[in-house]
Amino acid sequence: MIHQTWTDRPTIRTIECIHTDAKKYMVNRALTAGKSYELKNETDEFYFVVDNTGKVGGYYKEYFKG
Repeated sequence: MIHQTWTDRPTIRTIECIHTDAKKYMVNRALTAGKSYELKNETDEFYFVVDNTGKVGGYYKEYFKG
């Protein structure tokens, strides 16, 4: 249950959001283009970052410059 301790884990690195132009979801409520975010976990398809809400959220890698 790694998701329960993500906020307490050390940051892997910071990554910059390059756009919030989502086709299906409203990403612009949680991410800001040009802002850097703390990367907490990574999978093949997603980055899990501390977003603008202060919580860890999973987002497609296409929104970031990693």
